Amino acid sequence: MILYIDTSSSYLYTGIVEDGKIVQEIKKEYGQDLSKVALPEIVSMFEKTGITPQDIQKIIVVNGPGSFTGIRIGITIAKVYAWSLKVPITTITALEAMAVSSKNDKVKVPIVDARRGYCYAAIFDENNKEILKPTYITYENLEKELTNIKDYKIITNDKEKIQISANNIETYIPEIGKIVEKFKEKENVNPHAVNPEYLKLTEAEESRNAC
Repeated sequence: MILYIDTSSSYLYTGIVEDGKIVQEIKKEYGQDLSKVALPEIVSMFEKTGITPQDIQKIIVVNGPGSFTGIRIGITIAKVYAWSLKVPITTITALEAMAVSSKNDKVKVPIVDARRGYCYAAIFDENNKEILKPTYITYENLEKELTNIKDYKIITNDKEKIQISANNIETYIPEIGKIVEKFKEKENVNPHAVNPEYLKLTEAEESRNAC
């Protein structure tokens, strides 16, 4: 069984997958309460299925980009589980998860709004191979990257926030089973080496660098 955890946004996306099938999952928006409810909800998910953490054989955790606080929550939970249970752990980006979950067969452009004219984005081809690696980029420059791509689909949960001209927008709904199946063989990492991938400096770091 594989445990999947994504707290990189205001949503808790988590699930237990066995042999490619969802045993139990949670896809719910908690907003600012996410930090309080993430761990209790994951514990409750185990309790509802009768599965114990000791049954988990691997953990896949999203390490960014997205909410600085949210990312830390998911990574902390995943690292503690992996270290205490001595099970393998690997990381993926939220943008990879978004692309894999898409139901279209076009070029995929997952976007997470980052405010102030910026976003976190990536470009993947029809087979989810990376064209533009996950990056912190202005909407203007992202549109330039898309100039020569005729048929693509934007995937996002920030439809009202993104600053890009597009009618071809798909709401992100994670397909946890597909995500786990795609990345279950990805190379494991030492739990202590699992760190957030913010793709940009925190505001505090930016302020220090500006001094």
